[in-house]
Amino acid sequence: MTEVSSLTGRLLVATPALADPNFDRAVVLLLDHDEEGSLGVVLNRPTPVDVVDILENWADLAGEPGVVFQGGPVSLDSALGVAVVPGESGSAVGGGPLGWRRVHGAIGLVDLETPPELLAAAVGSLRIFAGYAGWGPGQLEDELAEGAWYVVESEPGDVSSPAPERLWRSVLRRQRSGLAMVATYPDDPTLN
Repeated sequence: MTEVSSLTGRLLVATPALADPNFDRAVVLLLDHDEEGSLGVVLNRPTPVDVVDILENWADLAGEPGVVFQGGPVSLDSALGVAVVPGESGSAVGGGPLGWRRVHGAIGLVDLETPPELLAAAVGSLRIFAGYAGWGPGQLEDELAEGAWYVVESEPGDVSSPAPERLWRSVLRRQRSGLAMVATYPDDPTLN
């Protein structure tokens, strides 16, 4: 088996060629990536469901828009919390507030069983996701080899973008390569 270089904390940005409708123009934050597979959440799929309707105690910490996001097609009945804790960008394994586990830099997973008041002072932004995106061993690597995804660095603001519908274009636009041009790709190229 070949060694897998971890992409944890990076973004997968769907290429225009990606045919899976679950990931059309998706921006996925990889929360875990190793030889056993990959797990991430789609950052730009808000639902019409308010956080207060599902996890009332966490609603005050949820950023705008204060809705639940569809994290991916897997386990839509489960919830994941992803939060940015300002000042936690170091790579130390420990640290951070109780109930928060660093994924990459200032971005981490929130234990939604933790009382929100224990995290309230530390959390800069929080998103709640229903479901997640998952890949088995080697599956993501195959999709990368097929050209389905661009892999780019994440920024803490990606998690809490107030305009998630524009995230795909804005992430591509900030790249210092030919990827910036892909941001201009039309929604429907047949209309060109």
